[in-house]
Amino acid sequence: MEMNRNQYFFLAIILVLVGLQFRAVDAYVLTSDTTQFLAERLQRGAAVSATGMKKVLQPPPWLGWCLMSVGAVLFFHSLAMKKPD
Repeated sequence: MEMNRNQYFFLAIILVLVGLQFRAVDAYVLTSDTTQFLAERLQRGAAVSATGMKKVLQPPPWLGWCLMSVGAVLFFHSLAMKKPD
């Protein structure tokens, strides 16, 4: 399937918004159920399920900037494309 101008524009907006979200939040705390689910999928389920700990995800600071940059490039690319018929 070939992507058209509208799809590039939509993807650009999503990436910019996700990048802003990563820049605004320092850490994400997962629930114990989600932590257990991820641990089981990564073959480390026994240790985490017994303790009931919550996993804390701290994305690197550059990730938000990277997503916003890619979103900006896709935004300008979508403007340079011809309009769909």
